[in-house]
Amino acid sequence: MRYCWTTIIVKDLERSLAFYCDIVGLPIVRQLSGAHGNIVFLGDGDTNIELIENPHAAVVTGNRISLGFAVDSLDAMLEFVASKKIDVESGPFRPNEHIRFFYVLDPDGVRVQFSESM
Repeated sequence: MRYCWTTIIVKDLERSLAFYCDIVGLPIVRQLSGAHGNIVFLGDGDTNIELIENPHAAVVTGNRISLGFAVDSLDAMLEFVASKKIDVESGPFRPNEHIRFFYVLDPDGVRVQFSESM
């Protein structure tokens, strides 16, 4: 078995694409349009994020789920998200000498973690 993608139902696909492409840096892998709406897959490896646009769906989020992304420099990422006027939801944290990380929220309230290995 192989883990393939995580699906996020989004209210505004363009706003979510701006976040995941411009802030997180994920490329678009494929786009689909059909009777069930617009779907976009993003990623640069074996595992993708699938965004499904549904402006009428209730968005269910929780702080027990997050998407994690490795960055080369946590300080540079902190500066970058600040320049884009994105609030840090929590952190930065350094639970041990091997890692530092912080969280932001995507446009639909999903927690996104940026981490730097030390």
